[in-house]
Amino acid sequence: MADFRSALSSGEFLFFDGAMGTMLQARGLTAGVSPEVWCMSNPDVLQGVHCDYARAGANVLTTNTFGGTSFKLPEGMDVVGFNREMAAAAKRAAVESGRDVYVAGSVGPTGHFLRPLGDVEFATLVDSYKEQISGLVEGGIDLIICETHFDVAELRAAVVAVREVCDLPVGASMTFENGMSLTGSSPEVFVETMLNMGVDFVATNCSAGPEQMVPVVQEMLEYSTVPVLVMPNAGLPELDENGNTVFRLDPDSFATQTKVFAEMGARCLGGCCGTSPDHIAALVAAVDGLIAKPVLRETDCFCMTSRSQAVRFGKEHPARIIGERINPTGKKQLIAELQNGQLTSALMFAQEQLDCGAPVLDVNVGAPMVDETVILPDLVEKLVSQFPIPLSIDSSNMDAVEAGLKVYPASALVNSISGEEGRLERLGPLCKKYGAPFIMLPLTGSKLPVAAKDRIAIIDAMLEKVDTLGIPRRLVMVDVLALAVSSKPEAALACLETVEYCTTLGLPTTIGLSNISFGLPARPLLNGTFLAMAVSKGLSSCIAHPGNPQICETLAAAEVLLGRDENAAHFIAGFSGWKAGTGTVVAGGSVTSSAATTVFEAVVKGSKDAVIGLIEAELKKKKEPFEIVNGMLIPAITEVGMKYERKEYFLPQLLRSAETMQHGFSLLRPLLEKDAAATVRPKVIMATVEGDIHDIGKNIVCLMLGNHGFDVVDLGKDVKAETIVDAAAEHGAKIIGLSALMTTTMVRMEDTVSLLKERGMDDVKVMIGGAVVTAAFADTIGAHGYSEDAVSAVRVAQSFIEEK
Repeated sequence: MADFRSALSSGEFLFFDGAMGTMLQARGLTAGVSPEVWCMSNPDVLQGVHCDYARAGANVLTTNTFGGTSFKLPEGMDVVGFNREMAAAAKRAAVESGRDVYVAGSVGPTGHFLRPLGDVEFATLVDSYKEQISGLVEGGIDLIICETHFDVAELRAAVVAVREVCDLPVGASMTFENGMSLTGSSPEVFVETMLNMGVDFVATNCSAGPEQMVPVVQEMLEYSTVPVLVMPNAGLPELDENGNTVFRLDPDSFATQTKVFAEMGARCLGGCCGTSPDHIAALVAAVDGLIAKPVLRETDCFCMTSRSQAVRFGKEHPARIIGERINPTGKKQLIAELQNGQLTSALMFAQEQLDCGAPVLDVNVGAPMVDETVILPDLVEKLVSQFPIPLSIDSSNMDAVEAGLKVYPASALVNSISGEEGRLERLGPLCKKYGAPFIMLPLTGSKLPVAAKDRIAIIDAMLEKVDTLGIPRRLVMVDVLALAVSSKPEAALACLETVEYCTTLGLPTTIGLSNISFGLPARPLLNGTFLAMAVSKGLSSCIAHPGNPQICETLAAAEVLLGRDENAAHFIAGFSGWKAGTGTVVAGGSVTSSAATTVFEAVVKGSKDAVIGLIEAELKKKKEPFEIVNGMLIPAITEVGMKYERKEYFLPQLLRSAETMQHGFSLLRPLLEKDAAATVRPKVIMATVEGDIHDIGKNIVCLMLGNHGFDVVDLGKDVKAETIVDAAAEHGAKIIGLSALMTTTMVRMEDTVSLLKERGMDDVKVMIGGAVVTAAFADTIGAHGYSEDAVSAVRVAQSFIEEK
């Protein structure tokens, strides 16, 4: 049998299997029981499911290890042994099929967020995944699929773990709702980040039926240079007359709708929730006779990403400014703060550059008596939590660079890798591992290459080494090395020739712009003129101050003249009232609001560091604590909720604002508690129901409820109905909130509703929520309210209070 990479590149369609959970339920798995634990005791049943999918025509069987990490398996369970057994069961079915059937090791999300969004360290998450993957490899898998992920940062950690354990093909699959992941990543950001990670295929699964997935798949196909796998549900979940979750799309309808993705260009197809061997068999039959399309996008693109933004560089894209201001050179206050572990000025410089429209920020903390291995990742983490744009990690300390890459959630730029002995060998594989594009600096020693031919010779030699190390060229940008024309008159022309050479190779370029004019008067005039000349030769970016009017003017005008600003729309918007020297537009940039100046703004912007000082200022003005809470904090968090519902904000912003409000409230709480009336807060009991160990959604609801004046008693996850009702009686709570993520556990919600009735606690209201829960299900079990997210949960809880 050929290996999976060969099959993937064959140009033929590949079919993955369908749902596992519903098949196991039909064969004896009861609600509330872990499918992982159950299958260890029923290996024959599991193998039978795999065999059925193989007989249906699936080319790839997926192991029953979606929850196979130490984060999700029962405490004390042998993680490696479990994954090995699950993989072996699938492998036996593959061999028994008598066809070329591959086994994919399933690696799902842990249910935890990485710092700074959550509290899990990158290394901890990678180690957990490595343990799981080691077992899968021992069991004989042929490939790994990291599936149903909702955060690109965790997906990145999973791919890093795969690469540290084995060299098997790896695919990455993300789930989207209304075109965005839970943490605010678009299909474009997901695909570009995973391409930088070097995955073999990208995928989307779950959350929707075939028809709802079409826009997501279209976007993925537009940007992907590797095969795309699509695994929709059998329609959207509904409830039957018995209150059970069902997926109504029958095999033929599913096949007809999913076949569309093959016609669009998807190379791999399969099913998710609600699909069965019959669905896969129908799909195989429907696609029979179709000729697979080649991958639509054939050429790679140099692209940086953050959790929510993708920034491209190259001939077809606007020339970008990489903001240079977070750099200690010549900044005494910044140096002093960094030496003391303080980041105030660095964050201020970041905000200033965002206000100027910088699309990328360079981050450099190199100064005497500054431990870059500590301060650089701390600052990167801080910037990631506050600002949406991609970052460039700038350091000559290789350990500091790696520490920064570990805490960055997507594809950061590394600035830079020179040709010095051993540097490319150390940092190049690191960039490949973490999916980090990098700036290649044509320097091999103390002597600067002045002539273009000398720079080009170094570039060629470094590219040869890049290829030898197996580093994709999509990760390479070249610094064309600006030297001062005051001492080297030919330096500018050499730069232009180098830019032109790199452009012919398809490599994007950058330059430290201000170096060119060093030692001469009228430096902005020289810099702006040279920039225009370089952009005309293909220069992709410059490292400069985005607040420099002449640079902004030059880039905006160049985009019009190069035909990259359609109908001069951006130029007209930025310069219709122009006067010389007042340009404010950065090509490709997006202006954001400035630093918070009020308590309201601090919460809306998530400015946790600023909120305490702003509240203290209000208290000095004799504002009452209650007035600050009711007139500033509550309206602000309400505005955040509205932005979240309008999809202007996503989970990271929601959490950051909620934590900012909580931080501010901690200062006011002692003052409020002097007033006895202020201590009377409606109590809410929150829990994830029995058998379910997922608590991300529940935790966010707890945080939001607390910020809206509720006293939340969080019972945690996997909580029995009796414990929940006992807690409501003990605390005098009149509201219970229940969460469930799986169809197998959502049925336990009715246990709490029934027990409340049994005990005569009719005045206690129950609201429910979770990925698989619907308003119809809430009505069926007699719950009093349903919330689709944390913001609507607050609204439901408030409506209960208003009723009383």
